Amino acid sequence: MSDDKTKKGQQDRGRVAANEDYEVRYFAEKNDIAQDETVDLIHKVGNQRDDLEKAAEKVRAKH
Repeated sequence: MSDDKTKKGQQDRGRVAANEDYEVRYFAEKNDIAQDETVDLIHKVGNQRDDLEKAAEKVRAKH
């Protein structure tokens, strides 16, 4: 099922959908990590943007 672009709200902005390439690509570029690392993080910590950004920080520190 594709993401309904007409339904935008706070709930949608607070999450990153692993199955939506453009969301994964945007998050990865914004946080300076690889797209596959982004998907791995979503599977590990969930899709809440705040949690993902904290986890991405740790990934960047390892690089």
